[in-house]
Amino acid sequence: MRVEILREDKNLPLPRYQHEGDAGMDLYSAEDYVLKPGERKIFSAGIKLAIPKGYEVQIRPRSGLAVKNGITVLNTPGTIDHQYRGMVGVILINHGQDPFEVKKGERIAQMVLNKFENFELEEVEELSETERGEGGFGSTGK
Repeated sequence: MRVEILREDKNLPLPRYQHEGDAGMDLYSAEDYVLKPGERKIFSAGIKLAIPKGYEVQIRPRSGLAVKNGITVLNTPGTIDHQYRGMVGVILINHGQDPFEVKKGERIAQMVLNKFENFELEEVEELSETERGEGGFGSTGK
């Protein structure tokens, strides 16, 4: 599958997979900024996409940034719909205790292409029974 991409800054690397078979392509920051503890900011990835109909792109955190620095994507996963043609942005938040320097060209998140299907809701008076029922949020134990 091919997705058209427009790179706003030719000096910025194109998103890419780090290893064959990876699910997510790394996204790079198009700007320098120091993110203070507790602060959130939209970082431009410096690209625009033409996502095919029936697909979405999800923006997800990088696990290394999360575990080492407490940096994550605030609205994870962020969704980019196929109709959107604007700049890809990544909402980062610093959950760490120290300021975190984001440098232009540094990997800040990853994007994953997902196929989806729209559905219709049908209102009913009751739902079918299952073995699990309404158990959720820790109902199966530790």
